[in-house]
Amino acid sequence: MSEENRTFHHLVSELSAEERNILLASISEKYTFSKEPLYEDSLHDNPAGMPATVEDQFTRLPWYRHLWFFILSLFKTVTPMKVFEENRVVHLGKEIARRFPDSFDYKRNWLLPLFHKALADLKEGSRFFYTALDSSVHRDKGAFYAFLFSLEMEDIHAKLQTQTVPQHISEAYPDISELEWQQMAFHEMEKALAEITGEQRQLMYANARSLYCLKELASFLYDRLLLAFEFEPSIKGLICSVRAVQDQLVSLNNILYSFKEPPSMALIESLFVFMLNEQEYDAVELQNILVKAEDSLEAIRSFNRQISLTLILRCATRDITLEPRAISGGEDWFAVFQDYWRKHIEEQFESFQQDRRRKKLFETFTCFLRGKHLRLLEHAESESNPDGLPIAGIFSLSFLLTFYTVVFMTEINGVLRDILLNGDFYKREHRTAFTEHYNTLIKLEDAIKGFDYNLSPSGAYGKRYIQGSNEVSISVKRRKMQVAIEEASNEALELISRAKSSIEGLLTILEAIICKDRDGKYTTLANMSRFIERNTGVVLQEEQLTHAVSGPKGTKGTSFITNMVEVIQKLHQTLQILVDIDVTDLDRATA
Repeated sequence: MSEENRTFHHLVSELSAEERNILLASISEKYTFSKEPLYEDSLHDNPAGMPATVEDQFTRLPWYRHLWFFILSLFKTVTPMKVFEENRVVHLGKEIARRFPDSFDYKRNWLLPLFHKALADLKEGSRFFYTALDSSVHRDKGAFYAFLFSLEMEDIHAKLQTQTVPQHISEAYPDISELEWQQMAFHEMEKALAEITGEQRQLMYANARSLYCLKELASFLYDRLLLAFEFEPSIKGLICSVRAVQDQLVSLNNILYSFKEPPSMALIESLFVFMLNEQEYDAVELQNILVKAEDSLEAIRSFNRQISLTLILRCATRDITLEPRAISGGEDWFAVFQDYWRKHIEEQFESFQQDRRRKKLFETFTCFLRGKHLRLLEHAESESNPDGLPIAGIFSLSFLLTFYTVVFMTEINGVLRDILLNGDFYKREHRTAFTEHYNTLIKLEDAIKGFDYNLSPSGAYGKRYIQGSNEVSISVKRRKMQVAIEEASNEALELISRAKSSIEGLLTILEAIICKDRDGKYTTLANMSRFIERNTGVVLQEEQLTHAVSGPKGTKGTSFITNMVEVIQKLHQTLQILVDIDVTDLDRATA
């Protein structure tokens, strides 16, 4: 999970009700947003209040008006209803000029300079919310809805927050499996969601619609409209033909019509919380942000007061019954919200399981390394050295370094060295393989220390990392630092891989020596009886030798075999710990 998403999860799932209230109080006490509508239908209705269709309007005219339009139609060679419609358009154009002066020239179908200015102001006002949305919904829509939900429905959020926690379920049901724990968490989630009432769903839907309308308005392509305006000498200002931008005007009109009410305080507060993202803002800076938000909403109101896109489009298209359409959006809020919580529960349980594995792994460390602390690499990133290089494989290397000192040199090397110096292998290639694997492990400490030096400011990787961090260009800096980290990580993983391979190779040979080789590739030592005789003082015949190798403890001459078995067990434990480190993700690079 990215650092950014961790912060969002913290905002949603870890802040207590009291912490959220304190956080929100610091916002709401500094400013109160106007509840005045953004869009008033009365400003954009047909001023005559006539029936919905032209036919109905024409039918309801008195007889003398019908006669008048009939006479006019004879001169214009069109139908009386067409004359009536053109008459209504002219009246509508005059009404626009009266109610919204200097915005539209109905005779030439021009958008006038006032329209251009109002549109530019709307664009500027919307820009603030574009930034706010980019910092919240665009980054994690589910987390945003979840936080908004926590403000609107605190009781249900509290159940989601407490009843789905892995620790809570594991303590209540210690005898069931981890998979069953997770299934119970999903069940508790569904129970809590089932308590959402119809009224509460409608409230969240209204918030989601406001959010969607705000997004559509903030991301509208204003520049395409503004660039369509040209200077007109006759009026000494910028004008634009409605026909050139009609589709865009229809789209903008639908958005404005859909966004009638200002966003709820909970929605505004959620936007601010995600914008601030737990950063420290002083009172003056916070006040400025709040003022900008209110100014942005006022820019929307101001545009709708000065401009009636609905009436302009009716007049320009000669369709006096044209109506804006409400845009769809926000209907998916519950699905997004539910999916967020499902993923959040999955991540919680994954983290819980990882923590359990880590705890078990550290218990194994304590026992295997006899209580000794890990020998951390000096120049790699760790809790004690946060400025070190953040590379992969460091935990495994630290374990191998400690294993070398505490276990290998004290408990394993003596047996392996004895076999190396005195063992008589049946085949030369078997001795060669044993020698190579042994040499890799005996040089392991020097190899890791040499690698650690390369991570230092004087070493190959550390020097390049520091040089990259001093670059002026951000992109160059990031690339050079990342290359140094990747190359160092690759070498670290290669060291670990060689150590694993050598341990596996030695295990195969050692198990063959005590007649436990499964694939038959290797055999026991030709002088096995002498080894036992030298280690125990007991001379065994061939039958006794076989019994000593494969028989139970306590058999004559088995002390050497016992030592071999213990070495094999420790090497198997070492491999298993390295596998567990990989499974628990302790070796992941932190960069």
